[in-house]
Amino acid sequence: MGSESYGIDSLILRQISEEINEIYQLGVEIALVIGGGNIFRGISGASRGMDRSTADYIGMLATVMNALALQQALEKLGIPTRVQSAIDIKEVAEPYIRRRAIRHLEKGRIVIFAAGTGLPFFTTDTTAALRASEIGAEIFMKATKVDGVYPADPMKDPSVIKYDRITFTEVLQKNLRVMDATAISLAREQDMKIVIFNLMNKGNIKRVILGESVGTVVEGVVHGE
Repeated sequence: MGSESYGIDSLILRQISEEINEIYQLGVEIALVIGGGNIFRGISGASRGMDRSTADYIGMLATVMNALALQQALEKLGIPTRVQSAIDIKEVAEPYIRRRAIRHLEKGRIVIFAAGTGLPFFTTDTTAALRASEIGAEIFMKATKVDGVYPADPMKDPSVIKYDRITFTEVLQKNLRVMDATAISLAREQDMKIVIFNLMNKGNIKRVILGESVGTVVEGVVHGE
């Protein structure tokens, strides 16, 4: 959404695409799960009186729009991509098939997962944890608007200090709402490290991939304990 109040900001789209291209050129296999909050957020629609299932399906369709926009931006940079949708929209996207997604990654294509899980009541976070588990991802990166996990809202309490590392159990016990509990629980079961970082800080995606200390790492056991 960028500086716009709604929809897709072409400048932000280009910036994200160029940053993804940087890590693609390193030979990293990349799968992306796209949200749709810049167009429609299911839970917000439900809070305004819309049936939750209907609202969530509208939100899933919004993620397809974003996926297609990102696909075009990446392909303008010469990167082969495939959009896989959990909802059957064969005119614009492949259906989500795990083995096909893995094959695309092996062939050097970026796979963009759209339409969430295809089911209402599941968030994009849960979709990301699920798809990362299914394809055997080495790391689950959550690109967001904040620079990590805090014990309280840093906008309300500037004195709080960001966690550099924290365990899955601590996130759940402290109800830190960095992502929904289902996603955290799934990542914990798979022992899959999560890095939460600010997407708007240029170069952060590459820094995470190169192992630099960026954002907050959520993992099973914090090193040094």
